[in-house]
Amino acid sequence: MIRSILVGLVEAFVVVLVVRALLSWFPHRPGSPTASIERVLAGLTEPVLRPVRRILPPVRTGGMAIDLSFIAVILVAQIIVIPLLRA
Repeated sequence: MIRSILVGLVEAFVVVLVVRALLSWFPHRPGSPTASIERVLAGLTEPVLRPVRRILPPVRTGGMAIDLSFIAVILVAQIIVIPLLRA
């Protein structure tokens, strides 16, 4: 029971991370509904992503930067979930 709740929470967090990453690819005006959604998602994910960014800073590519912290957090989340699913 507790295991399935934990798996559900971790998987929901991964979905929130993916949605936030996708929203970051599109411009949005301040005050728009998408800006509000992005702000809420940032509030949920930044406490986890910020420490990872200190260890793994964004990779600069030309005029852009690729934030690898999302990938690292998703990988760790899956490493946590897979043994829980098998038990």
